[in-house]
Amino acid sequence: MQIGPYQLTNQLIVAPMAGVTDQAFRNLCLRYGAAMAVSEMLSCNPELWDTDKSRQRMAHSGEEGIRSVQIAGADPEQMAWAAHFNVEQGAQIIDINMGCPAKKVNKKQAGSALMQYPELVESILKAVVSAVDVPVTLKIRTGWEPEHRNGVQIARIAEDCGIASLAVHGRTRQCMYKGDAEYDTIRAIKQSVSIPVVANGDIVSPEKARHVLDYTGADALMIGRGAQGRPWIFREIQHFLNTGHRLEPVGMDEKRRVMLEHLTKIYDLYGEFKGVRFARKHIGWYLDQDEQREFRSEFNTLESAAEQRSAVERYFDELVKYQ
Repeated sequence: MQIGPYQLTNQLIVAPMAGVTDQAFRNLCLRYGAAMAVSEMLSCNPELWDTDKSRQRMAHSGEEGIRSVQIAGADPEQMAWAAHFNVEQGAQIIDINMGCPAKKVNKKQAGSALMQYPELVESILKAVVSAVDVPVTLKIRTGWEPEHRNGVQIARIAEDCGIASLAVHGRTRQCMYKGDAEYDTIRAIKQSVSIPVVANGDIVSPEKARHVLDYTGADALMIGRGAQGRPWIFREIQHFLNTGHRLEPVGMDEKRRVMLEHLTKIYDLYGEFKGVRFARKHIGWYLDQDEQREFRSEFNTLESAAEQRSAVERYFDELVKYQ
């Protein structure tokens, strides 16, 4: 799959997830085989940029791979300005968010709420594409509610406005993340436009990845929640797509190494105080099984990086004893 001048090495992309796909997580997924990782959503309102969170999201030093930066908002002029600013900061691709279903985003008529207003969508896309000389991509949902799945209409607008590729989450805004993703709309979108289409939603296994690619005809897959606590899912999926066979599950030594490396990168990125708190959810995802509930509860009470690292080491030492 190609986005503007950028040839992706495979069909697997890390989905942007607020509070999850920071630089530490993106780089880890890239090393496990993702072809590209889209950054966390950044508001187009410059008044909101003077925070540690925004500054970290706009920092691209140390970034591995193609630098794709996602922006969100509902004002065409602000969106264009934000796109231009981020390109000056090093963004190689600008991604526009029209897929986020969060209330705090939608109440500003941004994110997936924009799908209700095709004329505004067109204005935003034209403004952003005209403002930068890098590829502009778009992330949408299938519509704003099950009775109004207008993904095909929005996709055609996107193509006409010069959008380089389109990612589609297989749910409506109203559905949030409930129920199962549906792929009929993604399939219809792929058949309606000639730009690359990326399928997203509930891709949590190699077999599901193969099914979604085959059923929708999509050019690539975007994986979000399926990679939380499991960055190696990209390696697993790529192996399955290449061979039709599953890889052996990740071994204990590798999982220990990855978790400890991830902790270090989180502390480096956020500092110890914030890093310890961000680490809790990531470690919880790595250990998201009932039999590990006690360890997760203990880990969430720890207040220092040293305590967290020691706890992970002890956890794996105990597992080795009982093997």
